[in-house]
Amino acid sequence: MEKLIRMFPLLLVLLLCPNFAFAGHDYGQALSKSLLFFEAQRSGYLPHNQRVTWRAHSGLQDGKASGVDLVGGYYDAGDNVKFGLPMAFTVTMMSWSIIEYGKQMAASGELGHAMEAVKWGTDYFIKAHPQANVLYGEVGDGNTDHYCWQRPEDMTTDRHAYKVDPSNPGSDLAGETAAAMAAASIVFRRSNPAYAGELLRHAYQLFDFADKYRGKYDSSITVAQKYYRSISGYNDELLWAAAWLYQASNNQYYLDYLGRNGDSMGGTGWSMTEFGWDVKYAGVQTLVAKFLMQGKSGHHAPVFERYQQKAETFMCSCLGKSSRNVQKTPGGLIFRQRWNNMQFVTSASFLATVYSDYLASSGRNLRCSSGNVPPAELLSLAKSQVDYLLGDNPRATSYMVGYGSNFPQRVHHRGSSIVSIKVNPSFVSCRGGYATWFSSKRSDPNLLTGALVGGPDAYDDFADERDNYEQTEPATYNNAPLIGILARLGGGHGGYNQLLPGIVIIILALCPSR
Repeated sequence: MEKLIRMFPLLLVLLLCPNFAFAGHDYGQALSKSLLFFEAQRSGYLPHNQRVTWRAHSGLQDGKASGVDLVGGYYDAGDNVKFGLPMAFTVTMMSWSIIEYGKQMAASGELGHAMEAVKWGTDYFIKAHPQANVLYGEVGDGNTDHYCWQRPEDMTTDRHAYKVDPSNPGSDLAGETAAAMAAASIVFRRSNPAYAGELLRHAYQLFDFADKYRGKYDSSITVAQKYYRSISGYNDELLWAAAWLYQASNNQYYLDYLGRNGDSMGGTGWSMTEFGWDVKYAGVQTLVAKFLMQGKSGHHAPVFERYQQKAETFMCSCLGKSSRNVQKTPGGLIFRQRWNNMQFVTSASFLATVYSDYLASSGRNLRCSSGNVPPAELLSLAKSQVDYLLGDNPRATSYMVGYGSNFPQRVHHRGSSIVSIKVNPSFVSCRGGYATWFSSKRSDPNLLTGALVGGPDAYDDFADERDNYEQTEPATYNNAPLIGILARLGGGHGGYNQLLPGIVIIILALCPSR
């Protein structure tokens, strides 16, 4: 009761003032910095408007040995491998952030940058999908890459390209890439309809490929097993892709797929306490709950209600109001695992944010075992997690590089830890990089602005050391859900009904890069 009384002023403001934007942290600045991080992760030929100027062209021969152009895309984290599964999830979550909160991004002048970040990924996926049933899912391999500590511009490591096809399937990889292409097609529907159509065509083909030729991608691309093993299998990605294809196309086939396969593929069965690049069930359940609240379920309503029950179980577990709750640190941070825990913080907080708005738009409360919970509590949870990672924590540390006055200085990241090739073009050798740069106790010579590192342990402790990869390595999929939450917290709700068809209507030309 005491906790409810303490929260009441915030809940009252949220309920009475839908345009309310949170004060305290500068969410707009954090959003701008978060988007800069994606430019630091770019592979390929960098554009003339590249804002992270210590980076240069890299990976320019990618795919050549296999007779395919795989130049471009993103390095996922602190190494120089292009891993397809987390890259696709990153693009899906960036797209979802724009679909829900593009208006707020536009108001802060960041929509153009966000759309450019999505397109950098989808341009690569188009190249990586040269035939209907062929998808390249990795360039380089973690073993040889991790043996070396080199900036991407100096890479001497193996750049072998790995693919999935009918003989060596990868339903999880193809399904997630289909989801990314479908979600991105919504982002570009108004500003670039031809491109949006091209993305949707790839998404259709990739879904059919994933569904027809079933198999886990890491059984085909075995070099990925040590780094991005698909623990959850591929059923969650097939449902996830179907949900995004329905949202992008309004094609009844994909809604029927969700209704027909919800029980057998685990969509209505799994009660989750995590959401991330591997396990998509909570995301699927949230999207299907949205379709249900939009009145689109038709005769699938009983099945979709079971999806929604699982979505709400996830939300309640994040709030600590379920029979099985997520773990939190003494300082209040959602905690799943020691290695890059922050990915689960931002992904769960994003789902809480959008579901809060879905509920508010439908005029209903969250149903937990402890009773009904107003939607504002979900948004308050997301705010508490974002505020923690921006510095409101027992260490008073910002886990976003470049935000605040106390942030990680020795990030586990090859590019940021080695002097820029533009400052000193002298070649950095494979092992020489470890001796000279990795082992250095000095701060990074290049500021990896906006990077969200792995974060603290279960007791809120953190060691700012370059070899502490579990805590100091950043990742693109940490930032992707975060941009949506930051846009929502900084820009408010704007009286926008989250259940009405939402399309980004701001044309890139109207949002020039600043």
